[in-house]
Amino acid sequence: MAVAAATALSLLTSCAGAGELGGSGSTNLTVAIVANPQMKDAIQLSKQFTADHPDINLRFVTLPENEARAKITASVATQGGEYDIAMISNYETPQWAQNGWLTNLTPYMSASPDYDANDFVPSIRDSVSYQGGMYAAPFYGESSFLAYRKDLVAKAGLTMPAHPTWPQVAAMAAKLNDPSHGVSGICLRGLPGWGEVLAPLDTVINTYGGRWFDQKWNAQLTSPEVKQAVQFYVNTVQKYGEPGAAISGFSECVTQFSQGQVAMWYDATSMVSTIEDPANSKVAGKIGYAPAPVVKTPASGWLYTWALGIPSTSKNKEAAWQFIQWMTNKKYMTTVGSQLGWARVPPGSRLSTYQIPQYAAIAKPYAEATLSAMRAADQAHPTAEPVPYQGIQFVRIPEFQDLGTRVSQQIAAAIAGNITVDQALQQSQQYAETVGETYRQ
Repeated sequence: MAVAAATALSLLTSCAGAGELGGSGSTNLTVAIVANPQMKDAIQLSKQFTADHPDINLRFVTLPENEARAKITASVATQGGEYDIAMISNYETPQWAQNGWLTNLTPYMSASPDYDANDFVPSIRDSVSYQGGMYAAPFYGESSFLAYRKDLVAKAGLTMPAHPTWPQVAAMAAKLNDPSHGVSGICLRGLPGWGEVLAPLDTVINTYGGRWFDQKWNAQLTSPEVKQAVQFYVNTVQKYGEPGAAISGFSECVTQFSQGQVAMWYDATSMVSTIEDPANSKVAGKIGYAPAPVVKTPASGWLYTWALGIPSTSKNKEAAWQFIQWMTNKKYMTTVGSQLGWARVPPGSRLSTYQIPQYAAIAKPYAEATLSAMRAADQAHPTAEPVPYQGIQFVRIPEFQDLGTRVSQQIAAAIAGNITVDQALQQSQQYAETVGETYRQ
């Protein structure tokens, strides 16, 4: 172990850029980060990092999810060098590592006492790895599940099945929908963006037996299975969903659910950091959790992580790692819990988080549901029929950022009632066929 640590330290020294280590001046780090609640907490707490590292100055570029994806991708892909640290996901990480756009963090992790990379949830750790190296450090991890108001379900005389199907959920949404009292039956994302509406919708497509491409890369977005899934999703959110569904994403749904305006919500398991926080949620303690609804597959939850990577263009890799280590280590979890509230601890990244007594107590209603969903998520086999790609709520190919965005715009237009589902899928099929052709050559 000592030899390995010494070797790793040697690697760190050899790859450090000019101005990183010591010297007379300070190091300025630019951190591109997504404007989600847990990330805002990290920014709030970052003054503790700078107090311990007075020679490192932090500049955060905080962006909404869709905007963050576009700007970070453009910068890293063109080797622009604007960012020393970039918040990315398990969609980008393996692809960018293969392209040489990211720094391998494994030597840094190995040389950092008590960091313990093996403590990360295995499925999350593997999702940001490439050829045996971790190229991003998970900040939080998630699958997806169904959150529901136990009090409203009971009042309606309903019982949530242990493993609900989508038709069962739609039937419950119809009975729970109470617009006269300001309560929608269910919240489902409709906001355009491959990481917005397509995240939940793709899991519905998967479990209905649909897929983006067959094994020969023929587009399948007008198949009966995809059409049935999308029509179901659009009908459900139009009839029983939140007002303004076509412009509602994760942020809008988390607000509405937390304020008691929604009876059920299918989305990321990371929602618990907000909806179970009494300081931010009117319904904390009144929530039940069920696995992602299914139709033809045994499970349908997605797998996702927001993680921190160092673009290969950064000249401040050592300082960048110091901040990443602070924001993704075990101690950070207890810092969040003790200072901001245990419900706000970033979930789903480290196994040890669930062993912290205070967090284990508050997370009891959802801890097992979260970990079970993440264990069941299989990026390599996401669909009922074989596919040539990996990814559950995305297709892990470079073209998917543009393709997914274009298709999501069609879906949002259908949710808004501007076009029919058939029209949306016909146009989407054309987009997908253009992409598929490049893989058939």
